[in-house]
Amino acid sequence: MLLWRRALRAAGLLRSAAAAPRPGAARRGRCGPGEPSAGRGAALPAGPDLRHFLRAAAAGEPRPEPQRGSAPGTGKVYLETYGCQMNVNDTEIAWAILQKNGYARTKDLDEADVILLVTCSVREKAEQAIWNRLRHLKALKARRQQARLPLRIGILGCMAERLKEEILHREKLVDIVAGPDAYRDLPQLLAVAESGQQAANVLLSLDETYADILPVQTSAGGTTAFVSIMRGCDNMCSYCIVPFTRGRERSRPIASILQEVRMLSDQGVKEVTLLGQNVNSFRDMSEVQFQSAAAPVLSRGFSTVYKAKPGGLRFAHLLDQVSRIDPEMRIRFTSPHPKDFPDEVLQLIQERHNICKQLHLPAQSGSTRVLEAMRRGYTREAYLDLVHHVRECIPGVSLSSDFISGFCGETEEDHQQTVSLLREVRYNVGFLFAYSMRQKTRAYHRLQDDVPADIKKRRLEELITVFREEAARANEAMVGQSQLVLVEGPSKRSDLELCGRNDGNIKVIFPDAETEDAAGCKAPVRAQPGDYVLVKVTSASSQTLKGVLLCRTTLSRSAACH
Repeated sequence: MLLWRRALRAAGLLRSAAAAPRPGAARRGRCGPGEPSAGRGAALPAGPDLRHFLRAAAAGEPRPEPQRGSAPGTGKVYLETYGCQMNVNDTEIAWAILQKNGYARTKDLDEADVILLVTCSVREKAEQAIWNRLRHLKALKARRQQARLPLRIGILGCMAERLKEEILHREKLVDIVAGPDAYRDLPQLLAVAESGQQAANVLLSLDETYADILPVQTSAGGTTAFVSIMRGCDNMCSYCIVPFTRGRERSRPIASILQEVRMLSDQGVKEVTLLGQNVNSFRDMSEVQFQSAAAPVLSRGFSTVYKAKPGGLRFAHLLDQVSRIDPEMRIRFTSPHPKDFPDEVLQLIQERHNICKQLHLPAQSGSTRVLEAMRRGYTREAYLDLVHHVRECIPGVSLSSDFISGFCGETEEDHQQTVSLLREVRYNVGFLFAYSMRQKTRAYHRLQDDVPADIKKRRLEELITVFREEAARANEAMVGQSQLVLVEGPSKRSDLELCGRNDGNIKVIFPDAETEDAAGCKAPVRAQPGDYVLVKVTSASSQTLKGVLLCRTTLSRSAACH
């Protein structure tokens, strides 16, 4: 904890508990430690708060006639999301807050009064996509100014946290900047922006989880949904910007999570993914009686940079409670850290038919030397021991992973060890990227980004090739088998085919044809989004399974037959 606080305070990002507002309380729009800024060297006045409007109403002050986009809470908002699933959930939280404050949502960029980009800062390429998008929006904003139709542009999320000053001052295009812990302030920040001044709040919070806000789900068809259970990360891996853009770990109360999942079940959602930067380190300390619980044991051979955290209801308890809500709802979770897989979690996954037999085990590298430089807290051997243990506990489990190519000091031998790990484990799904150094990280301050870009690219291409070869072999083992598939909708490539995902989160394509219902319905049926169907796999690639439709069924009935 002390290490984490020192790092964030050195970066100027941590708000002390004494300075933090009460959970849910409005905070003044500000740019960080010190005075708010409305431009380089200029002070930004705080926006109006609730007391301002109450005093005005009591005094009977006349209200000006609203023009398009000029009155707080009357404009149309266009939201655009970049990056990870946490950002998708953040978009839903931000929209829930704005909707409650009177804003309307539009999918038409040209009719928007406010454009908000929910951003990612994990890699340089993700940030460059935002800068490119802003250049496009600059022309739109200029046209709107000529037509005297004001347009406000905002940057939300991790990039806002990391590059606040540059965003605000680069070409004066952006009106509001809000970090991941400042979404409650969006109405107030927009009110300040309506006066023509820039507004920002990028302070990290020690307790914000948005537990009292039910996100407005935006996933297509309403078949699947994301539920955020915790925010932040304490692991301080040397390459990772997340602790500096998302803050330290804090978990939502279990009661609020269960309420949201029940609501989604009532709405007919058939798959929920529990989200967190380090999802399986969940630790609910919201009730006094929770604080006496013992800390779970780490995976064998794993360590942390922080001391063990006693007390709190843990991930195994949450997973147990969530899986009991609806036997017809699949449960997934991401993104975990390999250190936090006690046997209780693995046994629960194996026992419950609606907890998907699919785990994300981010390795990052196959070299113990590089893993040490990354401060991952495990060796290659410990990671492989965990993989073998997982496969013993959960037969047929599908595995996915993350890998970074060309980290600081990586040699050709280190790279080949990663290649061999890919071959040995044979993942079903992989996320592979070239290393991109981020400011504020330990690697930025302590290590040299000394692997040339062309070598990073070549090594990444080799990793991708090997991953695809092994994933194709893993998926080909399913040819001839029947897979339970949750239908998501039409295939992107053909209106004559449907698309869904199996238990292992692998895409399955099959014909959109009439089929029988396993419940005994005599009339033929057509599968709809949200239905479970059995598909016999006839072919496989590294990313997709194809098959023929056998019947429509249910999650419970399929589990009983197997």
